[in-house]
Amino acid sequence: MSLLYLAYIDWNTFRLPDHITLPLIATGVMFNTISEPGFTRTSSAFIGLIVGYGFLWAVNAGYRLIRGRHGIGMGDAKLLAALGAWLGWAALPNILLIASLIGLIGGLAWLKFNNQKLTKAFPFGPFLSIAGIIELLWPQFIQNLLPKLI
Repeated sequence: MSLLYLAYIDWNTFRLPDHITLPLIATGVMFNTISEPGFTRTSSAFIGLIVGYGFLWAVNAGYRLIRGRHGIGMGDAKLLAALGAWLGWAALPNILLIASLIGLIGGLAWLKFNNQKLTKAFPFGPFLSIAGIIELLWPQFIQNLLPKLI
């Protein structure tokens, strides 16, 4: 439910509030620490939150060096850190791939319907949220989809 709420907020405001993303990170680590099976091991949850945040931070830092402005919000990095904390580091490549593909299609549609140019920003959080839900419900989605496309 938090992912859908975050997607809605980001879509409308271009913001992912810390008062939702930070507790989502903490509860992901706690859930995987105290629950018997969990979604992943505790170590994988910690690595997932560090790699999730660190990857988007690095992408933004590189973009900022090249273009002189931010390319992605740190709310998106915190959301990816939360998904890594809940689902583990191994889920992050699938989440990023799914979010990027859906974001490419959705972003182009969003820009077209709003009569914007390709240089105009659009929210990435909704696509990360959708990708996180897909990865949670169908963890083998990409592995099952690729052979059908090839």
